[in-house]
Amino acid sequence: MQIDLIETFLDLMETRSFNRTAERLNITQSTVSHRVKALEAQFNRKLFTRNKGGTAPTASGLRFLDHAKALQHQWHEATRAVENAGAYERSMRLGIQHDLAEAFAGRWLSAIRADLPATSIYMEADYSNQMNRDLAAGDLDLAILYTPHYLPDLHYERIGELTYTLVSTAARTVVDVVPESYIQAVYSPAFDRAHRLALPHLSSASLASGQNIAITDLLKTLGGAAYVTNSTALELEQQGRAFPVTDAPPIPQAVYAATSIRTRHAHQHRRIIGVMQDLLAS
Repeated sequence: MQIDLIETFLDLMETRSFNRTAERLNITQSTVSHRVKALEAQFNRKLFTRNKGGTAPTASGLRFLDHAKALQHQWHEATRAVENAGAYERSMRLGIQHDLAEAFAGRWLSAIRADLPATSIYMEADYSNQMNRDLAAGDLDLAILYTPHYLPDLHYERIGELTYTLVSTAARTVVDVVPESYIQAVYSPAFDRAHRLALPHLSSASLASGQNIAITDLLKTLGGAAYVTNSTALELEQQGRAFPVTDAPPIPQAVYAATSIRTRHAHQHRRIIGVMQDLLAS
C-alpha cells in the first residue's frame, strides 16, 4: 500500500490547496501533484479539478474519500500491530483530556493493567480537537474527551461529568471577584457557554487558559479567582491558598468516550471505558 498517496489525498481533501498541503506535509508542491497524478492513474479517474477558484474534488474524489480514510486507519493499525509485536497479545493507544489525566490517569491505567494484563498500553494527554483528529486517522484507538466532533467514522458516548468550582485567593462572594484579576477557564466550548451564561461580567478576562494545572499555578503565583476541578478546589482550601466562592454556581463538564465505529463493542474497549465511567461516578 502506498500510504503516502492516501495521506496526501486526505490532506488535500481538507485543505483544498496544493500549496497548503505541501506545507503541512513538508514536501514540495510538485510532489503533491505527482502523488495525486499517481493515484489518479491507478483509478483512471480525475480526483481533483484545479481552476482560478482553487482546488475541488471531483465526484470520483468524493466517492473515494471514505475508502481512503478506512485505508489510512487500517494502515496505522497494521503498523502498530507489527511494531509492537512481542510479549503482549494486543496493544492500545489511549488519549485522555488533560484535566482528566491530572485527576485519574494513575488509577485508570492501574485498573486497566489489572483487568487486561495481556494488553500493552500507550497513553497521552491532549485536547479534544487533536484527539478527534488522531482517532479519525487511526493514531488513537480510544479517547476520553470533552468535545465530540461526531465524525462519520467515530462513535461517541457520554460516560459522566467532571465539576468545576470557582475559587479565589481573596473574594468570598461573586460580587467581590475583581474582573482585572480573574483568570478565565476555557476548558471546552460547552464549558465556555455555560460560564458566559452564569457569569457574563467575568467572561472577557485579560488572562485565560484551558488547563486546570496551569490555572492552579497561575492562582498560586498571581492570586485572583478561577474555576478549577472540585479536587483542586479542595486541595487549595486545605493548603490555605484559595477558597470557594460561596455563591458561584458549579459548572459541570460532560465527559465522552470516543472510538472507531468498528470497535465500539469490542471487549477491551468496553472494559477501558467502564473503568473511567466508574472513576467519574466515584
